[in-house]
Amino acid sequence: MKYFLMFSLSFFVFASNSKSQLKVGDKVPSFQLKDQDGHLFDINSVLGKQPLVIYFYPKDETSVCTKEACSFRDSYTAFSQYGAKVIGISSDGVTSHKKFAEHHRLPFTLLADTSNSVRKLFGVPKTFVIPGRVTYIVDKKGVIVHTFNSMKDGEKHVTESLEALKKLQ
Repeated sequence: MKYFLMFSLSFFVFASNSKSQLKVGDKVPSFQLKDQDGHLFDINSVLGKQPLVIYFYPKDETSVCTKEACSFRDSYTAFSQYGAKVIGISSDGVTSHKKFAEHHRLPFTLLADTSNSVRKLFGVPKTFVIPGRVTYIVDKKGVIVHTFNSMKDGEKHVTESLEALKKLQ
């Protein structure tokens, strides 16, 4: 029982930093990061122009992250039909993102948040020491209309995103 209580307390300490997590109705904050080609991407260049799918994931080339990215790739035509821009963000660097995008033929933007500053700005929670996997659907006004958080089911981030975009129509 003692160990269970210690584990439970540890879980809450390490896993729940979502106090400041962005939620439905919040505006997307301003940020700039380098993309997989080394170009500076400014979120303000797309906010207010089209719907956005911003997904945070733990690491390039890991099992669930690769399945998630490939699922976004495989549904890219559907995202394009909704006029949505897909943006993946992790703490991996530009070189890692470039290799990941080329290896899996990813047609969307990957952003290098090496300092985790944007992850913190969004309040993406960690599970112990693993960076969280959260997707935000943003309308043309820059307002979050849907969020989805699941560490295990990377592919469901895609179906959740498409359903949310469908509702925006």
